[in-house]
Amino acid sequence: MPLAAGPSNAQHGHGLDNPISCESPICTSCQMQPPPWQRCHAALPYAAPWAGLISAFKYQGEAGLVRFLALPMKTHEGIQQLMAQADVVLPVPLSAQRLQQRGFNQSLLLARVLSPHQTLPDALLRLRDTPPQAALPREQRLQNLTQAMACSPRYLPQLHGQRVVLVDDVLTTGSTLRACAAALWSAGVSSVDCIVLARAVGHEPPQSATGH
Repeated sequence: MPLAAGPSNAQHGHGLDNPISCESPICTSCQMQPPPWQRCHAALPYAAPWAGLISAFKYQGEAGLVRFLALPMKTHEGIQQLMAQADVVLPVPLSAQRLQQRGFNQSLLLARVLSPHQTLPDALLRLRDTPPQAALPREQRLQNLTQAMACSPRYLPQLHGQRVVLVDDVLTTGSTLRACAAALWSAGVSSVDCIVLARAVGHEPPQSATGH
């Protein structure tokens, strides 16, 4: 499901393209709350067997799975197009507490496999630790990350006017990517697109901005 949307909210679709989706009407959520990005592509559905592999990668310290998991992203036509057009690639950040617990940022590992030379690891900051999105109901997920993201002041000149691609692992409600995109628009970027490894199955597509 390709998405066309931006800060003007002039046009938008579901904001998601994945291997099992196609063109579809604009959903009610998108009409009520358009997303703050132009396009978002997911390489996989978050379902068996991928869900187990992603969980092991993310929660069980299996960082070595990153190259295998990144393959569907590298070969996805929509993701290839976004990466080719990007000036800067930014991983969704973890809080310092979560990074210490996990030992690595899974989104950063994916971004570095996709485009090591364009990836800026520290340009986006998570200002506060928040409850894990997976543990919250939908409505709380949408509010959990309000004002939790910001751009690092040292990177503001480097981000201004740039075409940015955000990288994350799993997309459900879109709240994480939405918070990141809001911080980027405040920094003066020219466009925001999103790519994710997998989209949670059975969730309404994220409103004009996709994150989790």
